[in-house]
Amino acid sequence: MVALEVVKECSFAVGRVCRVLRISKTAYYYKSCRDDSEVMEKLRSYAEKMPTRGFGEYRKLIRKEGIGWNHKRIKRVYNLMKLNLRRKHKRRLPNRIKTPLIVPEGMNHTWSMDFMHDALDNGRKVKVLNLIDDFNREVLAIEIDTSLCGSRVKRVLERVMEWRGKPRFIRTDNGPEFISHELVDFCKGLDIEIRYIQPGKPMQNGYVERFNRFYREDVLDAYLFSSLQELRLLSEEWMEFYNEKHPHESLNDMSPRE
Repeated sequence: MVALEVVKECSFAVGRVCRVLRISKTAYYYKSCRDDSEVMEKLRSYAEKMPTRGFGEYRKLIRKEGIGWNHKRIKRVYNLMKLNLRRKHKRRLPNRIKTPLIVPEGMNHTWSMDFMHDALDNGRKVKVLNLIDDFNREVLAIEIDTSLCGSRVKRVLERVMEWRGKPRFIRTDNGPEFISHELVDFCKGLDIEIRYIQPGKPMQNGYVERFNRFYREDVLDAYLFSSLQELRLLSEEWMEFYNEKHPHESLNDMSPRE
């Protein structure tokens, strides 16, 4: 390997490099006929399923399968694939099951929530969390800030539950705020099931997506805001109007509160 690097980097003659390193030219030109593709494929499958494990764990699993590869061979291939280096890996989402978007039989059966993004007139980014009740499309909360994390989502839910009670289900997408351990553990503790939609299928969260369109058309796209406070005040006024007076065709032209 050293001879190959010297020849490649310094453009020295092969014979000269071999003499200096005291190796034969036969050894320099030798190419192994050993096929390690099976070992590589096996290690790659383990690395994909268990990215945080190491050589020792993979070797034990290979032994359990009854494969008789020498541990030195496995280690050599393991290093060759650079699996000995710390690898970055993304959290993988479990398979999401499509659940039908039906109208619940009563309030607090299913809530839906989603994030929206916009900016103030100075270019500062703004994040909006919308929370509605699927039964009567009532807006339960519009939370606005420059940043909203999983713990903030939990606090919004706690605040709404103080006056509204808790839902049986919450429908949402797979955003990092919604799959955070803090939010998931909070809902489990209250026996609330989070129903995640399938990735790339926003129509499975259709009630809040439709609400998002109204909110963007009437508020976000209709005004320029110089501060978060302006956006919050106008959103509160609009939310009250929406809940009290906005007619829904699906509700026989009644408003959510009606």
